Amino acid sequence: MAVDNYLLKYRPMFRFSRLALVILFCLTFQFAVSAQTASPEATEKVVGSVEPAASPTPADLRNLIHFGDYIDVDVVGSAEFDWRGTLTPEGFLDGLDFIEEPVYALCRSEEQVAAAVAAAYSKLLKEPVVTVRILDRAGRAVSFLYGAVQFPQRLLIQREVRLSEILVLAGGLDERASGEIEIMRFANLNCVAGLGDGSTETVRKAETQTRTISVRDVIKGTPDSNPVVLNGDIITVQQSDPVYVIGGVANPKQVNARNKLSVSRAIASAGGLTKGANPKNVVIYRRGPSEVQRIEVDLDSVQAGASEDVILERYDIVEVSQKGNDSRRMAPVVRVYSDFVKSSVMPLRIIE
Repeated sequence: MAVDNYLLKYRPMFRFSRLALVILFCLTFQFAVSAQTASPEATEKVVGSVEPAASPTPADLRNLIHFGDYIDVDVVGSAEFDWRGTLTPEGFLDGLDFIEEPVYALCRSEEQVAAAVAAAYSKLLKEPVVTVRILDRAGRAVSFLYGAVQFPQRLLIQREVRLSEILVLAGGLDERASGEIEIMRFANLNCVAGLGDGSTETVRKAETQTRTISVRDVIKGTPDSNPVVLNGDIITVQQSDPVYVIGGVANPKQVNARNKLSVSRAIASAGGLTKGANPKNVVIYRRGPSEVQRIEVDLDSVQAGASEDVILERYDIVEVSQKGNDSRRMAPVVRVYSDFVKSSVMPLRIIE
């Protein structure tokens, strides 16, 4: 009975003690974690384990100021110092008033430009607070894709996109493709050289880069053959050198000369001989520095293996004579189809 009275009397104290122990344990654990995080060894370990990115991402580049951007500079509490505009061809804010030296903004972040503007205005204002924003990115340089593709086009890139996807969007390659793709990259249009640097000299000294990629490597999926495409890139799918097959063939046309194209293969590519063709009188017109060389070929003899199947050179004209027609004395004039209209009025595709 005495024990029960004792427990009833001190039960609230036991409950309070258990609660105090729980609180004390939690505080001790939190203090230990905080001490470990704040220790110099731990801090050094965390900082040392963070390495810079191996290459810039399109998101990083997008957040830097480019040519064509429409920029807003807001000086808090001083409306007369606010400014909106674009960059000069040299990369400075165009027309920013009340400052002695122009502010360089090309390939710098909004925060870097805001700090530079604040430093310039600090001679007039006491501790100015400046914010810089990119209001419109639509004026940035576009990429061009042309050459031996189905649909040449301009590209305004707003997300990460690689070469293989660009080729698919263009409908793939056409029969003129030589097997190589050239990418020309201008450093001051994509800010790769100035990423995270903000240095005027870094961007100005950056050089234009040209890279050639094999179509075969792109198809095979070779890692280095599928780079990220950036705004301002000029992508050219190289065309093979042409030869022209005319006369007594089913489909007189321009044939793309690749991999040592022979005269018999060129004629086959043009649909073969017509009913009135004279296979014994095939003439190759080859233009030289001072004169046109005339090479006669007997196609029947070539197919029988009795004579050589002549390898064609670029811009050769192969004419298959037709029965009843006299041989030419002069080289024929070939009308070459030009895709200038196809490639000069290219649609704009926005990739987002």
